[in-house]
Amino acid sequence: MRRNEADFRLYPGLDPAAPIPVALRLWPILSSFDPSSRSLPAAFTAWGDEDCQTDASDSFCAKRVLDVALSLAAIMTLLPLLGLIVLAIKLDTKGPTLFRQRRTGRHGKIFEIYKFRSMTVLENDAAVVQARAGDARITRVGRALRILSLDELPQLFNVLSGEMSLVGPRPHAVAHDEYYAARIAHYRRRQQVKPGITGWAQINGARGATPKLSDMQARINLDVAYVERQSLRFDLEILARTPLVVLGRRNAV
Repeated sequence: MRRNEADFRLYPGLDPAAPIPVALRLWPILSSFDPSSRSLPAAFTAWGDEDCQTDASDSFCAKRVLDVALSLAAIMTLLPLLGLIVLAIKLDTKGPTLFRQRRTGRHGKIFEIYKFRSMTVLENDAAVVQARAGDARITRVGRALRILSLDELPQLFNVLSGEMSLVGPRPHAVAHDEYYAARIAHYRRRQQVKPGITGWAQINGARGATPKLSDMQARINLDVAYVERQSLRFDLEILARTPLVVLGRRNAV
């Protein structure tokens, strides 16, 4: 991370040539948090959450705290696994380790999602073909990653930056959003909240390819149900159920 004068006032012994650890960046933010207050420190807005202002609702701020705390803890805990995955991808096929693709976020804002590359193609334009069972474009390592959803782990950085949340409707490719929005009523309602790594639709089996319009309609119905019911308790329930769904490999491609 880049340093500024405030960094040296906070950490007088800091080596000017050394990067600022994420944990040190978080400390002045978290240490100034008053649990009895209805708002979070203004510095928290620097972590990418426009809703978490002093006049924001408790639910927005609590969700942001959950996202930052759990995504940061997961990144630190999973660093060895992330390194092994990077090595496996490099040894398996030529090409970049990470796959970046334009997705639609809250209020239609476009952002770049991160995934471990699991296919031989890097589609990011008007023609994005969904992965299907037995897809020849999926690499050997990619197939193992996708079965356990390990290819999604880099999205923890999307969460940390505020572009995504741990829980919410899964973000679709921009081309798919435009296609389905013209064919499914209330499709855009799913974009009233941040997209998530996991969601109500995913733990209810609405994941993977959608070869028929009715398949996507079923997913959207669950996404809209999440938007209408969203709460911190609901998010925690979805997070608790997600590992069982991943291990069950239902509709994984």
